[in-house]
Amino acid sequence: MAWIVHPEVLAGLSVLAAAYLLALARRSRCEPGSRVQPWRAVAFFSGLGFIFLALNGPLHDLSDSQLFSAHMVQHLLLTLVAPPLLLVGTPAWMLRPLAQIPGVAALGATMTRPLIACSTFNVVFAAWHLPVLYEWALRSHGVHILAHLLFMATAILLWWPVLSPLTDWPRLAPPAQLLYLFLAGIPMGVVAALITLSDDVLYRFYSEAPLKWGLSPLADQRLGGVIMWVPGTLVFLVAMTIVYFRWVGRDEGRGDIPDAHGEVHGTV
Repeated sequence: MAWIVHPEVLAGLSVLAAAYLLALARRSRCEPGSRVQPWRAVAFFSGLGFIFLALNGPLHDLSDSQLFSAHMVQHLLLTLVAPPLLLVGTPAWMLRPLAQIPGVAALGATMTRPLIACSTFNVVFAAWHLPVLYEWALRSHGVHILAHLLFMATAILLWWPVLSPLTDWPRLAPPAQLLYLFLAGIPMGVVAALITLSDDVLYRFYSEAPLKWGLSPLADQRLGGVIMWVPGTLVFLVAMTIVYFRWVGRDEGRGDIPDAHGEVHGTV
């Protein structure tokens, strides 16, 4: 249960934090008096904090060596908690220069389309939970890093149609957001159900690991499936609830209004 901090994780998060703070400083110099709403900065750095917690310390060590269930907690943090916080915390003006690069603009417009964004995430998520790829990631540190990077990158795409700060790559309308979130959570639920209801240990790696907290490999696997299934589903339900009440609030005159820079302001 020791807290071991991995240098590569700390370096990557430090780069993101520094880039965010430098962008704020440059904005303040170029446009005196302008600032990011405090809740945005809190959301962004909370997202970085959840990534730090997921990839360091006891959770990371248990995930890598002993418990499938701990690994599922880690995956939920990396896909359903940190990415939406990072998106909410990033104002449009920080991303607009990327959207104006010709190649990036075309790629972003394509990859953030709802069907492509949702499919890309769910294919990546399901594929890495196939026993052959899952075992490969556990036994190769480099492959494991790649899997986590793909989880986070495709999770940003997953949440983009609901939380996009850019009018260039826009959000769906609220009714479509509700349908999108409902459908987006189904494939993860299917993967979780298959894992939970299996009568066999799917991942041999955990059969070879020492028992932890009295959990047999099969019991640990079923607990991990339930963690993916129930809290994962609840995240989508909570998101749908927020979308619904923001939609109602907009109809009452408190809606999302893009400013001169294309930044979306609304009820949070």
